Amino acid sequence: MNLIFLHLFMRLLLLLLFPIGLFAQVDYQFAVVKYNGGGDWYANPSSLNNLIAFCNSELKAQVDPKSGTVEIGSDDIFQYPFIHLTGHGNIVIDDAERKNLANYLMAGGFLHVDDNYGMDKFIRPLLNQLLPNTELEELGADNPIFSSFFSFPQGLPKIHEHDAKNPQAFALYFGGRMVLIYTFESDLGDGWEDADVHNDSEETRLKALRMGANIVNYALTGQ
Repeated sequence: MNLIFLHLFMRLLLLLLFPIGLFAQVDYQFAVVKYNGGGDWYANPSSLNNLIAFCNSELKAQVDPKSGTVEIGSDDIFQYPFIHLTGHGNIVIDDAERKNLANYLMAGGFLHVDDNYGMDKFIRPLLNQLLPNTELEELGADNPIFSSFFSFPQGLPKIHEHDAKNPQAFALYFGGRMVLIYTFESDLGDGWEDADVHNDSEETRLKALRMGANIVNYALTGQ
């Protein structure tokens, strides 16, 4: 947990010293979460690295361009201030893994869960049991995360169509801080993938990347 607190301390210090270039002197690495249960945690292999490149360009971040991979129950999770979990199918988290992930979030880490279609019925119950006395809260379009850097006045954008449902964003809070965002019926990660994977338009990919950048910016700055 000390590594997470160190990241937070360095961000606060730089905010005081360099309020316009918060990320200028700090290197981060983000990671994809590996989990058990048979779901394809490895889906969208190019998406997180593409989001990182976009954040380094648009947010002037200094994130390691190559993302890592981390298991939920590993102590290594505390090395990453931002982790990303996605997939289409089942996910199983045992008690030790749940405790480790909860400690990570309470210590200052941030998790983005993106339903790649088919994960919702497995992941939602787990998220609602992750932190004590805390359940997912749906985010309205006026939530600051939708204007953290780029403006999304209608809230979470729709990237890929699956069941003709509106996209929704949910969050978990701890100590008044958002520690997790769950994006559903949006499929942001598909929009972050290399352009030739889904043949999305440049407009669609840009919308997905901008929303992803908002999540990263909000996760690391709280605003």
